[in-house]
Amino acid sequence: MRLRLKADGRIVELRDGQEFPVQPAAAPGDASSLAVRDLRRRACLTQMEFAAKLGVPVETIRNWEQGKRAPRGPARALLAVIAHAPDTVFQALAKA
Repeated sequence: MRLRLKADGRIVELRDGQEFPVQPAAAPGDASSLAVRDLRRRACLTQMEFAAKLGVPVETIRNWEQGKRAPRGPARALLAVIAHAPDTVFQALAKA
């Protein structure tokens, strides 16, 4: 699967030279806090480990999970990609 991050934060899958939208892990709002927590738990990571892998402060993860803040732009796009291919994303981030 080939994915492309668009300038507006959307993620599209490239197939046969065409772009197909990839649905985000969750819509912004209350559901996004549950989506971030679920995504982190499916990866079997603590908040600190997840934050370290993403390169963000642990407070950011806590705020997302508690619904105080919602991931926006590039962070939302990255979480959507992690939902589809977590191992690939974490390997790529480890090399960066």
